[in-house]
Amino acid sequence: MQLVEMREALRQAIDEEMVRDSKVFILGEEVAEYNGAYKITKGLLAKWGPERVIDTPIAENGFAGLAIGAAQAGLRPIVEFMSWNFSFVAADQLISNACKTYYMSGGRYSVPIVFRGPNGAAAQVSCQHSHCVEAIYGNLPGFYIIAPSNAYDAKGLLKAAIRSNNPVIFLENELDYGDKMEIPQEEYLVPIGKGRIDREGKDITLISYSRMLKFCRQAADVMMERGISVEIIDLRTIKPLDLPLIISSIQKTHRALLVEEGHSFSGISAEIAFQIQESCFDDLDAPLLRVCQKETPMPYSKVLEKATLPNLERILAKLEELL
Repeated sequence: MQLVEMREALRQAIDEEMVRDSKVFILGEEVAEYNGAYKITKGLLAKWGPERVIDTPIAENGFAGLAIGAAQAGLRPIVEFMSWNFSFVAADQLISNACKTYYMSGGRYSVPIVFRGPNGAAAQVSCQHSHCVEAIYGNLPGFYIIAPSNAYDAKGLLKAAIRSNNPVIFLENELDYGDKMEIPQEEYLVPIGKGRIDREGKDITLISYSRMLKFCRQAADVMMERGISVEIIDLRTIKPLDLPLIISSIQKTHRALLVEEGHSFSGISAEIAFQIQESCFDDLDAPLLRVCQKETPMPYSKVLEKATLPNLERILAKLEELL
């Protein structure tokens, strides 16, 4: 085993796939000479050279389109967005080309491409750098959407994403990059579309993904001190959704709380909640509840930012309401 930060786990995934397949390359702002804005690509330019580690201008629409064309022609690009908020500049490329080409070409052109980078809020980067994009891109058939919560899953899922023949939205979080975890030194993959039980429990199911898992674990610890056993599901992949895992847990606990960093209206938790009530309504002994970011653009103020985002106190209050 090796103790690594999440950023190193992601770097290893990219490097190993570049070794395995000469068609894999990465491009984006500052990925080469600067070693990546978050040092995910540290050392890759020196190892692979400027043909496979490509610095781009500040022109997301341009380099996203270039990469999509390269994928259609048989290469396997990895596009790093310095922030997923900047992907909105390239929205036409992602929405009109990346996720629709396979369908519109009658299956003649696949788009094996990974779009990756930090999603959601960091620390006081205000509303133009803090948006969660999974609900927006989740509305578009054709994308896989992945959001790991730890280094092990990040490496295994990124390797699986690079090998996929589908366009993948790979969502990280800037505040998770420094989190350390032991992961295997040997190669491994984590299957796309499979969630996992982060913690076994019998009284309430807590469903979340990405950075919000930290707050869910804290809440479960507090509830355990009160004699309440909370089961935590880490979705890992948002689309395709591992609905059987969720149903199995709710059939055991009969109560569910959903936590997401994004907004509540038309959010991921809204979709999952509907699928739960559609699939196992009779198993519920209490209404489904959720904790989301409040319906406001992200404030810059540290105090208001904390009040806007899901936190331990808000999760505990909803868990108590469920009981």
